[in-house]
Amino acid sequence: MKRQTGTYQTTIAGGEHVQAFLPHPLPPADPPLVLDDQLVDLLSNALAALGRLGVAGAMVPSPDWFLYGFVRKEAVVSSQIEGTQATLKDIVAFEATNVAERPDDVEEVCNYVDALTWARSQLSKPRGLPLSTRLLCMAHKRLMRGVRGAGRQPGAIRRAQNWIGGARPSKARFVPPQPDAIPEAMSAFENWLHSDDPLPPLVRAGLAHVQFETIHPFLDGNGRIGRLLITLLLEHWGVLESPLLYLSLALKRHQQEYYDRLHFVRTEGDWEGWTAFYLACVREAAEDGVAVAQSLFRLISEDRKRLLTRDGVTIPALRLFDQLPTHPMMTLPKAVQLLKTSKPTASKAITALADARVLRETTGKARDRVYAYHGYLRELTRDLD
Repeated sequence: MKRQTGTYQTTIAGGEHVQAFLPHPLPPADPPLVLDDQLVDLLSNALAALGRLGVAGAMVPSPDWFLYGFVRKEAVVSSQIEGTQATLKDIVAFEATNVAERPDDVEEVCNYVDALTWARSQLSKPRGLPLSTRLLCMAHKRLMRGVRGAGRQPGAIRRAQNWIGGARPSKARFVPPQPDAIPEAMSAFENWLHSDDPLPPLVRAGLAHVQFETIHPFLDGNGRIGRLLITLLLEHWGVLESPLLYLSLALKRHQQEYYDRLHFVRTEGDWEGWTAFYLACVREAAEDGVAVAQSLFRLISEDRKRLLTRDGVTIPALRLFDQLPTHPMMTLPKAVQLLKTSKPTASKAITALADARVLRETTGKARDRVYAYHGYLRELTRDLD
């Protein structure tokens, strides 16, 4: 039985009459979404993989060993889906030096990290904003600050009709709801997020992503906020204790199917097909994360052990090494700041790590040198190649 997931309304966009799609409120109905044996197996496998990812994140002395890099990987790849070219190495280099080869793209990715960090902080505070339209609007304002699209009502629900795909509205693959229908649609969406829907939280997070993308409440940045929403929901609903899942990498690998599955929900009512695809991507992303976490843990442990056995390695050098997972590119001013020490002491610490082949100088210059924890960056980006 084909499920109807919304209604069409005639509207005007770009001077053309088009059919805008207004989704029915969640949960799926007529018929309801039922987890058959295939979906139950996919859910079980995805949850098992997420469990292994959680264990990998918990086995290290500091969760920042992985969290720094994994959050930035999600930010980079989610932004790449929307067309940016910045790489993870571009981001860590910018954070170390405040210099970027692709400044616009780098700023977009950094804004994503800022939006996620801010939203997580709000949800963790007793008096912070709850999961709500307002929270998503404020995250969107941070996402769009100072970048391309910054003039397209950042932080505000759109007041103009938009469309997806096609140079003209009449050629669009999808036309989201009329602006005057968005407040009610987002209110219903917010109510569902706080409801007692019996579907498993991991499945609900996937449904929430589709619904948000279909409402398309902003003029720009909807895809990134919609994927950021999955990250927030998985942590808020207790599926993961921290945002270690970089789901966007799996979605990017299967980007055409990703778009097709969103489309088939709207045109065919195929929530089951979307859910199967999404759960398979969750499993793939979690397994990616486990493999990278294990390789990083092994690398950092071995490098630290090797440093402890080297003659002449000082306490400041060991302290600086412990900072590298969250500062994998290092400069002398940054080392002075992190160690709260003098330039000579910080310089000796950098030299010790370079002599031990932990840090590698990247510029070839005599001054203003930049050092990379090349082994860490190699392992962190291995699955991006």
